[in-house]
Amino acid sequence: MERQLRQGRLTCPACGSVLAPWGHGRPRSIRGDLGARPFLRPRRTRCSGCKVTHVLLAEALWPRRADAAVVIGAGLEIAALGMGHRQVAAHLGLAEGTVRGWLRAFAGRAEAVRRHFTVALVALADDPVVPDAAPSPFADAVSAVAAAHRAAVTKWPHMLTVSRWEFAGRAIGGRLLTLPSSPI
Repeated sequence: MERQLRQGRLTCPACGSVLAPWGHGRPRSIRGDLGARPFLRPRRTRCSGCKVTHVLLAEALWPRRADAAVVIGAGLEIAALGMGHRQVAAHLGLAEGTVRGWLRAFAGRAEAVRRHFTVALVALADDPVVPDAAPSPFADAVSAVAAAHRAAVTKWPHMLTVSRWEFAGRAIGGRLLTLPSSPI
């Protein structure tokens, strides 16, 4: 990402102009997989056109979340099995309010996420197998993400090194847990 930024290959999501380096965001600790607490300082950029600043995040992170994509994804998968936020939080060793926030945000976007990743599945797979209907729209969305990731791995084997939730975040710019009214 740093190389792309320095070569002028990253563009502003608002106006399409070239992004330029503009320092770094505030240092932060992220809750990672298996209790890891990686420390990072995200890269800031400034648009050469509209002069708006942006913070660039690796696909392992989602905007406005203190947990890595794989941790949030694990919680979403557990919830798709029918567990409530308290059980998911206990399983992951996280605060109930944090997990409840993830699940509510994802539930509000579940249908849009399911549609987006079903379309991605059909585009990626030579002979797509759409997942069977799950007991809830939430579980349908989780299944669609998993199916699209499997199709991406089949098409591009190097995607095996990318978790399905990093893939999902990359595919829609980390907006799996943003407000339901925002477009995918």
